[in-house]
Amino acid sequence: MKIIPYAVLCAFILCLSQSDAVAEIEDTIHESFSVHPGGTLVLESDLGSIEVLATESSEVTVDVIRKVKVGSRKAAEAILEEFEITFDQDGDNVNIIAKYPPRHERLFGFGSDKLQVHYVIHVPTEYNLDLQTSGGSITVDSLKGYVKAETSGGSLRFGKIDGPVLGKTSGGSITLEGCVGDADISTSGGSISIGDVTGNVDASTSGGSVKIDHVKGRVDASTSGGGIHVEEALGAVNAETSGGSIYARLGQQPEGDCRLTTSGGGVEVHLSSDIKVNLDAGTSGGHVNTDFDVTVTVRGSIDKSHLQGTINGGGPLLFLRSSGGSINIRKM
Repeated sequence: MKIIPYAVLCAFILCLSQSDAVAEIEDTIHESFSVHPGGTLVLESDLGSIEVLATESSEVTVDVIRKVKVGSRKAAEAILEEFEITFDQDGDNVNIIAKYPPRHERLFGFGSDKLQVHYVIHVPTEYNLDLQTSGGSITVDSLKGYVKAETSGGSLRFGKIDGPVLGKTSGGSITLEGCVGDADISTSGGSISIGDVTGNVDASTSGGSVKIDHVKGRVDASTSGGGIHVEEALGAVNAETSGGSIYARLGQQPEGDCRLTTSGGGVEVHLSSDIKVNLDAGTSGGHVNTDFDVTVTVRGSIDKSHLQGTINGGGPLLFLRSSGGSINIRKM
């Protein structure tokens, strides 16, 4: 009789116990739908990341990749079964609903924390999106249509969208290469980067910087945790931060008031040479400097930290405030 060494036997038993202790299952659900351009994809999921790619085809194809790793194969299979996904087509519109039962109704009392879900969806290049997930990032390819994307737990990335964009997340950064129409972007936990926008921009974050390239409309930007940079806006700009500096370029005469305020850095604004505004600039952390001739009414001594008057005869209000740096008003 052959004797197995004790150390080898223990290692063999340990491997058996580890293999029995963890079961991992992966599967993919595939669905396809014939559609015409201009339809809408609606996806509501209790968890999972979403990736949408644009193609020249006349189909919407959906791959739902699911992975679960838990103590037994029986439990893993139960988790997959309890995560219900329904598909429905109404004309050129496709609806996907993915729900997980409440914890007290689950067979093992857990599941969503053990399950990973990733949606890979192909749509025509001209298609609308309405996406919502409670547990993952969302990525959208460049396409023509409106895009609405909301998540409670991940980043948002958009290509160039030929339509308006609404993006909201509670837990990540947001990147938008550009859009035709308005952009409404907000996050509670990351930075915001926006390219060229033909409409208005609303951008807010509590935990990062805001960077915006060229905007044909107005800009409303706010953050509590970083700076704000607006490369150029043709409409009014309202920017507020308590955690960094503000930089903005106003390329033409604004129709409304502009307000740039910070308590965590300086303010630098570049104006077209013919712009007409009523200036009210003040700082408690530096000086106010300007390239423009400002018509002021002097009462008492001139204060280098505050400047109030008119530029080119006056117009809408340009309100600039800083408690953490200087204010610079430059000609473009």
